[in-house]
Order: sequence, then C-alpha cells, then structure tokens
Amino acid sequence: MRYGFVVPFADARQFAELALLGEQRGWDGVFTWEALWGVDAWVTLGAAAMVTERIKLGTMLTPVARHKPWDLASKVRTVDTISAGRAILGAGLGACHEGWLAFEADEGRKIRAEKLDEALAIYAGLMAGQPFEFEGAHFQARPTDFVLPDPPVQKPHPPVWVVGARVVGRTRQRSLERAARWDGLIPQWLDKADPSEGSSSILEPDRMATIVDDVRELRTGAGLPWDGYDVILEADSTGEFVKTGAHRPDEWAAAGVTWWIESWWSLEPGAAGLAEVRRRVELGPPPW
Repeated sequence: MRYGFVVPFADARQFAELALLGEQRGWDGVFTWEALWGVDAWVTLGAAAMVTERIKLGTMLTPVARHKPWDLASKVRTVDTISAGRAILGAGLGACHEGWLAFEADEGRKIRAEKLDEALAIYAGLMAGQPFEFEGAHFQARPTDFVLPDPPVQKPHPPVWVVGARVVGRTRQRSLERAARWDGLIPQWLDKADPSEGSSSILEPDRMATIVDDVRELRTGAGLPWDGYDVILEADSTGEFVKTGAHRPDEWAAAGVTWWIESWWSLEPGAAGLAEVRRRVELGPPPW
C-alpha cells in the first residue's frame, strides 16, 4: 500500500514546501483540491513539481464537469511534463457548496455526470494525439495541427482516479461503471440514491471489498486489465475526520486498497492549522 496526504489549505509556496517535506519523510503522494475562486490547484502542483523528484502530485478532487476539457487536459499535461510523469487527476462531480454556487448555478447531477463523461473522453483523446474529434451533447472538438504540445510523459495519459459510489438497492451502479473505465477508484458507499440527503456511510473493509469486486468484474468484463488499477481509501489515522475504525492496513489491503490518503479536513485554516499539517507530514506515513 502507498501513502499520501491532502493539504487542506496552503498557498502554492507553502504547498510546495510541504510536498518536499513529504517526499523527504517517505510519503508517496501529495494532493490538493480545487476551488472556483482561490489557489489554483494545477499551478500549485506545478510549483511542487519543481522542487520534488519522486512524490506523486494530484487532486482530491477535481470537479471535472465545470472545466472546459481542453483547459483541464492542458493543465494536467503541463504538470505531468514538469514532474517527469507524476501527475494524477482525481475526478468527480464535485460538491455544490456555497463556494461553487456563489459563481455558478448547479446544473443538476444528470448534466454534471454527462459533462464529466464527455470531458474525460476529450481528455484522453487529446492526450493520445491528433487527429482527434469528438461530438457530444455539451462539448465538441475537431482535429487540429495548430502548435501542438508534446505528448504527456505518462502513457496513454496521466492516470484518472474517479469517484465511484455503490448505492444500496440500486441494480445498475453507473458511477462504478465510470470508475471501472479509468485508472483508479475513489469509493463511496451510499445508503440512499440521493447524496444530498446525507446518505454517505463509513466504509468498512467488507464494504470496500464488495465495491472492489464490483469494479473488478466490470473492468474484466470490458476487457480491461486489473493489474495496476488503484483503489483509494480516504482516511485519517488521527480519527478526527475520516473514521476508519480499528482496522489495520493489512485488512484494507486485503479488501483491495492500494492507496491510503490522509485527509485532515478537521484542521482549522490559519497558522496553527498549517503548523499541525506540517507536524503530521514530518512524522511520515502512519507507523503501522
């Protein structure tokens, strides 16, 4: 299992310093998140790429539906190039919180899901090179040879980890189908079909194993390899925010988890909170 951490708040320079510290202390990945108005996630990851050599750099996560796909592909490809192949795109619908709705109206989950699928298709198509064309309900692209960038370092494209939710009582699990088509799964377990009703439940290893089995079956059924596919557990070894119970890492690994990512969202922004983030990063991955 590999270990990463999400920086809940920092400017680009502070993030780069934490990324370097994380690399020195043995972490495998460092992640940021995307705001509509605030510190730009991909500029931040680019800054971290310039001062590190090994640690993976990604988002947890990117609300793909609100991006123009060619803009997003350009940003991820740039970070992948700067970092010599360490970029990861964490993709999802995004949470329509006040920081989003202050600027953009919610188009509804159906439209966001459609845009997510189309944007990822264009992301992969552009990374694969020209000629490329796409005609969707929301986005279109036609072949071009105008000042084309070099291909990304990671082939066929920087990996895409996608949020996939297993909804209790639902026969078809569309978000798991989506996650199975890409490179990694950020899993959720929903007791209700409408996530706005607070239906997300704490993941346990047995539930994780069920989700992983579902996605493995979907991938193999589509002729896609399981080897190299990532399964991400968003956790908090301090037990303050993301509760994972008393389960040991070997239990999570047996359930199919390949990445344990510390998510310290309970820390308050400010100097004291940032100092605590730095202290936790300096301790290194959880000492199991």
